[in-house]
Amino acid sequence: MEWENQTILVEFFLKGLSGYPRLERLFFVLILIMYVVILLGNGTLILISIVDSHLHTPMYFFLGNLSFLDICYTTTSIPPTLVSFLSERKTISFSGCVVQMFLGLAMGTTECVLLGMMAFDRYVAICNPLRYPVVMSKKSYVPMAAGSWFAGVINSAVQTTLVVQLTFCRNVINHFSCEILAVMKMACADISHNEFIMLVATTLFTLMPLLLIVISYSLIISSILKIRTSDGRSKAFSTCSAHLTVVIIFYGTILFMYMKPKSKETLNSDDLDVTDKLISMFYGVMTPMMNPLIYSLRNKDVKEAVKHLLRRKVFNK
Repeated sequence: MEWENQTILVEFFLKGLSGYPRLERLFFVLILIMYVVILLGNGTLILISIVDSHLHTPMYFFLGNLSFLDICYTTTSIPPTLVSFLSERKTISFSGCVVQMFLGLAMGTTECVLLGMMAFDRYVAICNPLRYPVVMSKKSYVPMAAGSWFAGVINSAVQTTLVVQLTFCRNVINHFSCEILAVMKMACADISHNEFIMLVATTLFTLMPLLLIVISYSLIISSILKIRTSDGRSKAFSTCSAHLTVVIIFYGTILFMYMKPKSKETLNSDDLDVTDKLISMFYGVMTPMMNPLIYSLRNKDVKEAVKHLLRRKVFNK
């Protein structure tokens, strides 16, 4: 379908898993359960990082930001997806699509930068422990976290504004949500300028944080290997293993999504096959759900803080 101008376009159709009603019902239950776990897990991490004085450190400040970020990110995408699974009407208004696109890109960018900041924090803690209180003081780590959010908002605002100005010839998005690249493919105008801006933004806000993470952990591993005792090496590695696991899951899923071999049919069209859609869902739901589990299972401080919080609630009753 072609459109005379952009003003006629008032809504998009989100194809999602249309044509697979059984899968829709199955994934409605699974995603609903995962969403509840995301809210409970990340909400608990935020709560203990606030109420437990032992966790008033840069690491847990960043972790609290990451948990809040995951809650915001999933809340912008999961509820509309759940509604679409149960509804025959799978459309979203143009303005609603713009809001969803802006929030999704802002949260994704912020998480990339925040993970880079957390890697730098672990580098200072392990490689320069004596300077850690000075380098990672409150005057440093609060602006670092604020800068991560600012980078996400600015990047998303620029890219979303450029996409909104496009003229669209189609309104069927073969995705669960208004992901910016999927929306751009609906345009009948030249999107090379948008793609260039996206490439620059990806380099600055995705690849540069990844480079910082790689450099930080290269130095961390080198420093750990110099520790003579096995207990010392184990203790040093335990302080960064949770964050490293989260990074591997986050970036590993992204790399798998975009580097997975495509079929000839997929390469010659804008469509995503069911596998691609499920991988995208894993990226958007599984990662925020796994983050609090990883940090709680591999961190004694978090375990103790949760136990202390539960004991206090039971005692108050």
